[in-house]
Amino acid sequence: MKLNYLMPTRLLMGENCLLGQRLFLARLGKKACVITGKHSAKANGAYDDVVEALEANGQGHVLYDGVMNNPTDTCVFEAGKLAKSEGCDFMLAIGGGSPMDAAKAAAVLAVNDISKEEMFNLQFTAALPIAAVPTTAGTGSEVTQYSVLVDTTGPDGKTPHPGGPAKRSMGSPLLFPRCAFLDAQYMKNLSRNITVHTALDALSHAVEGFLCLRANGISDMLAKESIALMGDCFDPLLTFPGSPSEVSPEIREKLLLASTLAGMAIAQSGTAVPHSMGYQFTLNWGTDHGRANGLLMKPFLTLCLNRERADPSIKPRIPALIKALGMDLERFFDIIERLLGTRERAAEAELAEWGALPMKNAANTYIQPTQAEIAALFRAAVG
Repeated sequence: MKLNYLMPTRLLMGENCLLGQRLFLARLGKKACVITGKHSAKANGAYDDVVEALEANGQGHVLYDGVMNNPTDTCVFEAGKLAKSEGCDFMLAIGGGSPMDAAKAAAVLAVNDISKEEMFNLQFTAALPIAAVPTTAGTGSEVTQYSVLVDTTGPDGKTPHPGGPAKRSMGSPLLFPRCAFLDAQYMKNLSRNITVHTALDALSHAVEGFLCLRANGISDMLAKESIALMGDCFDPLLTFPGSPSEVSPEIREKLLLASTLAGMAIAQSGTAVPHSMGYQFTLNWGTDHGRANGLLMKPFLTLCLNRERADPSIKPRIPALIKALGMDLERFFDIIERLLGTRERAAEAELAEWGALPMKNAANTYIQPTQAEIAALFRAAVG
């Protein structure tokens, strides 16, 4: 077995870990550029705790709160410029995947005078240190070296992207956060939609990571443990109460740990074809990323199972996945359908257009789907 494993992020987990372990922030620099969205980090108390921890350490900070869902190239250039002009020497992201991914890109732009194309093509050798405070349980970005952005402009960074907005990713070991503070109390008021959709995102990371060609023994172990933890949360998710605060702290913490473990898995394995397919739903319809992945879960796993049965040269992975789930696929698919509710509908012409697009993650998927199979997955995902 050949193995190359790197996961340099220090994990600090538990209630009030940010304040209790604030000295890990003190090691990163003298002034933080705090990256958030407009409202949630302030509403859930995470921003106040960050400010208190930084002030107790004698560190300064400047706030960039302009991150939107699915951060854009324009957004991260703004954040990087602010960090540079304010003399920040580390980044601190608070939120879900969007602020964390934005902070990673801004960490590069704050110390490199590079173009957008150079950024996406890994032409950089330095980045500011990053700390992360996740406030949703889904993305796992606090333990990955990836930043996924919406590319809205052409190579000049000014005119609209000629093909329309596109999801693009950058990746480098420099983008692993130095430390991540996992405190489920910041998630206690998340709505049903956010809780379920982020859980589906984490689940898709674990499932897809397990079905990637770059998977290895360590990533498989992490993925299976994430899946098992998520299985413990299915019933509470299915019976989500009227008030988000009624979801127990124990379930919130399990979801958070499952999300982080799944992120650790894909940091090694990458993701499979549903992830790149799901971007079409997000870009064209505004579908939540986790929900988009959930729409593709059943048709993708059905394809995997059918291909395993039809092609003896494919080493089976679905039986091990079923064992990790602790249930058969029929029951698992029923749970996914109930979590999703009514599926979206689409015109055949639109789905055909998407189905003709190349999906880069197909090359990392263990069954190596054909373009025709990708088109069929799109059709099966929606009505």
